[in-house]
Amino acid sequence: MARPNQHRPFRPHPAQIAQMPSISGNDVNGLGETAPRRPSVVYWAPNPADIAHGRMQQWFYTVDPGLPAFRDEREKRRAAIAAPLPDLALDRVSLSAEAWRKELNSFVDTEVCDMIGAAELDEAWLFEGHKADWRNVIMMGFQHDYAEIEKAPDPHAGAEVMRQYSRAAIAAKILAGAMRRKGWDAEPVTGPMTGALALIPAAIAAGFGELGKHGSIINPDFGSSFRLSAVLTDAPVPLSAPRDHGVDDFCAACRICEDACPPEAIAPKKKTVRGIEKWYVDFDRCLPFFNETQGCAICIAVCPWSRPGIGLNLAAKLERRARRSG
Repeated sequence: MARPNQHRPFRPHPAQIAQMPSISGNDVNGLGETAPRRPSVVYWAPNPADIAHGRMQQWFYTVDPGLPAFRDEREKRRAAIAAPLPDLALDRVSLSAEAWRKELNSFVDTEVCDMIGAAELDEAWLFEGHKADWRNVIMMGFQHDYAEIEKAPDPHAGAEVMRQYSRAAIAAKILAGAMRRKGWDAEPVTGPMTGALALIPAAIAAGFGELGKHGSIINPDFGSSFRLSAVLTDAPVPLSAPRDHGVDDFCAACRICEDACPPEAIAPKKKTVRGIEKWYVDFDRCLPFFNETQGCAICIAVCPWSRPGIGLNLAAKLERRARRSG
């Protein structure tokens, strides 16, 4: 039992309850399934009519937080997604691994994004019905302003999430355009409605961090306080390696996000999901509160790793502990 907090008890709005489908989102996600399979879209479908929880997704947009920033950032994101990509250059530019690495890092240096890495595309990351038509995936991360995200679930935190989703959409278009001008085909993928690609497993493979108890990635530099976008491409970019900072053991002993979650959606122990034992957030409990607070983000805000300057110290401490234990 999680500790009491100011947001409990939570009772979903009757109008939202009326939109709930008969099928559990946990079943769609594959909770309890022992056989591996690719993920199914449970939320954030490009076309809400395609999924069981589509009416709840549409209801999400009816919640008015009373902040113009929501409307402004949504319009920025829509404009970025609608912007055309440049034509694919006829001649491919050949670069060394080091030159590609500098090219990608330049997007961090110019603050287009705050983190970048790449991984070979794994078909297991694609939602059912999509094909692995690309060779690699380039991942980008966008750090939240902690002073804003720590206000969660206040609407100002939701507006900060929207700001980073706008940055993510713009950056994915810029990077995909840069690849196409070099003669390498590329497709931008931006959250939350990614369509084909599950971003979190791709970002873990690209060295962004490890999955935390709250279902988000934990990175030593940014904690969980960042958003993602991606570019699918055939370009032979240098690949990153997954990183282990001892987050898994830390989360097993930590209950901060678990206690802070208003609907008590964060499981204290790992669950089996589509044949993999992993941290899991109960979809059916999480979604109603998420919808009514325009994104919640409490678990991201309270995560100890998210506090500026804390994550790197935690990573170093866990590394020393691992060395001592052999």
